[in-house]
This record gives sequence, structure tokens and C-alpha cells, in this order.
Amino acid sequence: MTSDDFNPKDYDAEDFGPDDDFVRIPDAGPTGVRLQKLLAAAGIASRRVVEEYIVEGRISVNGVVVKELGTRVNPETDLVSVNGLGVQLDQSKRYIMLNKPTGVVSSLNDEQGRPDLSYFTDQFEERLYNVGRLDAETSGLLILTNDGDLAHTLAHPSFGVTKTYVAKVRGKMTAQTIALLQRGIELEDGPIKADKARILSDPAGSQTHSVVEITLHSGRNRIVRRMLAEVGHPVVDLVRRQFGPLNLGTLPIGQMRELSKAELGQVLTISRDGAEAQERYAVRQADKNPKKRGL
Repeated sequence: MTSDDFNPKDYDAEDFGPDDDFVRIPDAGPTGVRLQKLLAAAGIASRRVVEEYIVEGRISVNGVVVKELGTRVNPETDLVSVNGLGVQLDQSKRYIMLNKPTGVVSSLNDEQGRPDLSYFTDQFEERLYNVGRLDAETSGLLILTNDGDLAHTLAHPSFGVTKTYVAKVRGKMTAQTIALLQRGIELEDGPIKADKARILSDPAGSQTHSVVEITLHSGRNRIVRRMLAEVGHPVVDLVRRQFGPLNLGTLPIGQMRELSKAELGQVLTISRDGAEAQERYAVRQADKNPKKRGL
């Protein structure tokens, strides 16, 4: 059988064994699972719709567009994307968005006995971990997952994933102070600047408080609070509204939800792009140092 005369509507998965003449992705091993079956199981679309996606060239495996309906992949090692967004084929992975309340520490077992994230993670069979941290008095978007690779990429500042915070601060914030935050200030542990900053409330309406939005990719401890205190506007209330492409939206405080397929695709794509960039950097560094290549 060839891919030209393959009609998936005529067969079930059990009809084909490892010796059938299917197109296979390099490094997928001698066998594999049909691509349309995996994507249907992942909830992307029905098998018939996935087959249309394949023919239209909307699906890639390990960065290569595939158009053969007989394509088999290894769900443990192959990276599949649909319309440019990553797809998680491993159904054991969980991705949860939490609107963390104030008073909860970003730990799964607080040694001081304070309320911690175990209250939320204990509701799942999987052992979930938080991606990054929010201090106890900061509320907002926190990701819980058992995907270690994704957690590393999203949390590590070297990958440049931005976080957006909304802060109520003391005093009348001015445009000059916003510009200073974007140019950069000096803290005790080094310089820092906001990727973006803006005033949300009209400071003319209040002489005592302002509401500002700050976006940055730094992972330093209590960085937003320290930045705003340094420019003379201590934080009264702080909420993280966005983490990379994820937005807290209308999720109530103390509530959780699964990431949508679109949201998951976005963060998986960021994770995979970051891993590829890190690999390219390692190769370049090795090329500069022949000893590392064993030359």
C-alpha cells in the first residue's frame, strides 16, 4: 500500500501493524501511532478534520510540514504543531491556571505552617508544581503543571517570557516616573528596567494613590515592589494579570481552570522555541571551543 491509495475511512487503527508501508517521521522508531489518531485523542479535532489539516499542510512534526495521511509519529519524542502552535500528545501532562489569593505562599509545603499551594495541588492526582513564584501578599496568575521542561522555559528569565502586573501604589504617579521605570533604575542587586509601563488611573483624580501596569521579564524576588518603592511609590496592592500569552481574564480569586487548547498551544510553542534557541546557543559555544568538541 502507498500513501496515494490510502483511504483512512476504510480502516481502523488495528488494521495496521508495524510492517505497513506508512510514511514515518525520522527518529520516530520503527513503529508509531497515526498522526490523526493522536491529534483526535488530544482534542484538536475529529480524525476526519485532522486529515483535512494534514492534506492542507497545516500540521508539522519536528518542524517539518507533513501532508501524508499515513504519517506515524512517536508521541513520546516527536513534537507536533498545528497551525504553528504546539500540541501536547502526552495526556499525562496537566496545565492549570490559578488565581492565587493573597496570604498564600508559593510553596507546596511551608515550613512555617502558612497557607500554601498544596491546598490547590492536592485536588489533582498528578503531582503538580508551580511555575515561578508570587510573594504571599501578591495575588494573581500562577501556573501549576507537571511539565518540567515547560516550567523551566517559562520561569527562567533568560528566555524572556514577560509578566504583567497591575499595582495600586501610594502617591501621584507621573509620566516622568513611568519613563524612568522604562529607562532603568539601580537596585541593591543590580540595574533593572520595565519592558513596558503605563498609568491606568488618572492621577489627577487622586493625590494619594495611583494604579499602574508594569510588564517585565525579570524573575528577581519581589522585583515589582522594590522597583516601585525605589521611585517613591510603595505598593499597596499587587496583582499579576498576565504570564506570557496567558491572561487571568475573569477567573475569580482562589479558583483554577485548565488551560484552553489555544493557550496550551501558545505556551508549548514558547517552550519549544526556547529549547531550540538554547540548543543552537550551545552548538555555537561548542564551535568556538574546539576542546568541547573533542578536537
